[in-house]
Amino acid sequence: MKIIFKSIGILFTILFVLSAAVQYNDPDAMLWIVIYGVPVLLSLLFLLDKLNAFVALFFGTLALIGFIYLYPSDFQGFDLNDGDIVTVELGREAFGLLIVSLVLFTYAFRIRYLAKSKV
Repeated sequence: MKIIFKSIGILFTILFVLSAAVQYNDPDAMLWIVIYGVPVLLSLLFLLDKLNAFVALFFGTLALIGFIYLYPSDFQGFDLNDGDIVTVELGREAFGLLIVSLVLFTYAFRIRYLAKSKV
């Protein structure tokens, strides 16, 4: 079971690095590079068994609040051909935060509950 969580940690470290890297042409690039950079750091700490469950829960909760805040009231999909560019962009950003939140909650769950059983 430990190898599965380590694989998840490696996968999401890579995905968060790529997510930060593709933000270079975004109008608010630095904000999103930082937003994806934090989970990169937390994923690395998770891989090194140095991540505190409270820290993962804290940042996961912030990301979930960000998802709720950014989620457009008239979500129109992820493709620019699906609707208004602003609504599509908000949807993409919101769901990026949802992914961050779910990953960090998974880390916290592993640290808090499963690590005690050494599974």
